[in-house]
Amino acid sequence: MFGPNGPTLRELAIQALSSTRAGYDLLAPKFDHTPYRTSESVLRAVADAVRPLGPFRAGLDVCCGTGAGVGVLRELCQERVTGVDFSAGMLDRARAAHTDANGDAPELHWVCADARALPFGPPFDLAMSFGAFGHFLPAERPLLFAGVHRALRPGGRFVFPLPAPPPVGSLPYWELWAFDAAMRVRNLLWRPRFIMYYRTFQLTDVVAELTRTGFTVELSPLEEFGRRPDGAPRCRLVTALRP
Repeated sequence: MFGPNGPTLRELAIQALSSTRAGYDLLAPKFDHTPYRTSESVLRAVADAVRPLGPFRAGLDVCCGTGAGVGVLRELCQERVTGVDFSAGMLDRARAAHTDANGDAPELHWVCADARALPFGPPFDLAMSFGAFGHFLPAERPLLFAGVHRALRPGGRFVFPLPAPPPVGSLPYWELWAFDAAMRVRNLLWRPRFIMYYRTFQLTDVVAELTRTGFTVELSPLEEFGRRPDGAPRCRLVTALRP
């Protein structure tokens, strides 16, 4: 499904019947060979958009996975970068991928923790997250956003890309609808649950929740990805500022 280095159908089935944490521990050795890893085009677009907002001293990658976003933060931050994830397997892969840090690179730290209870005070200037929000139920997002807010210094920013939803009735629309429906049935009938939904992270709701948390939110188009026929950006950069 994902090429010779990716997971087999059997491995994906075992992962899908595991908990979210255990599933990612199992997938970690092959995760970077799947389409789930954030693409280099998205990483580069976000880095280019955020760079003029700096300089930044310390950065936090929320739900860092195998460390794709940590690479962006290493470019943008001068002193320290921390990756946090609840999967020890994913953190092991991230640590291995970033063992080449030279003397000019920021200091790296890895923390195994649940993003719904981030164990940080306000030491960070910049927090990022890539592709992880489908793992949080809507009722859990206030805990996530509040933890990021606590982790940022005044004037710090929480930044993430947010693709536009596919047009209603299009093939991608029905593919995402079918995936989410299948996951709901799976979680109704099977324990432990595996939380991953593509259609629950809606722009209007997210902006409102960030605002209630105390952030000031700005939206900007990532023009590298073009616009839909209705003129809306295909992907936006959400920048949440802690005043």
